Amino acid sequence: MIWRSWDELSKQELYDILQLRLAVFSVEQDCPYQDCDNFDQTAYHLLAYDDDKLVGYLRVFESLEKYQGNTAIGRVCCCKSKRGSGFGKELMKEAIDYCDKQFARPITISAQAYLRDFYHGFGFEVASEIYLEDGIEHIKMVRRANV
Repeated sequence: MIWRSWDELSKQELYDILQLRLAVFSVEQDCPYQDCDNFDQTAYHLLAYDDDKLVGYLRVFESLEKYQGNTAIGRVCCCKSKRGSGFGKELMKEAIDYCDKQFARPITISAQAYLRDFYHGFGFEVASEIYLEDGIEHIKMVRRANV
């Protein structure tokens, strides 16, 4: 797993990220939405490769206004072949450790509602009612800073 700022991403890495996010969030979930949201430029990107294939990804923000200045983790995804193997837990553990060390703030996520228990296992607590985001049920969850 490697961390990259926007400026450190190669063209190939950016292409890999967009390809994985499109496959998971748009094609698999049959959800057309605008993935390029102008937030990538301020994010830190966690890329997980298996040989030359990007198999997992997420992005982290030091602070987002829409989350009252909390740190945020988003666009968490992995390819089908890695699901159910514990790989997603490895990605989240790496992201949480990074956030705790670098930012020492509460972490907010907008989780797909069916993954509530998955994120609860990392200390995230429900902080909203279920709401629709791009036609998919989501729930805001917050984890206290662990410094």
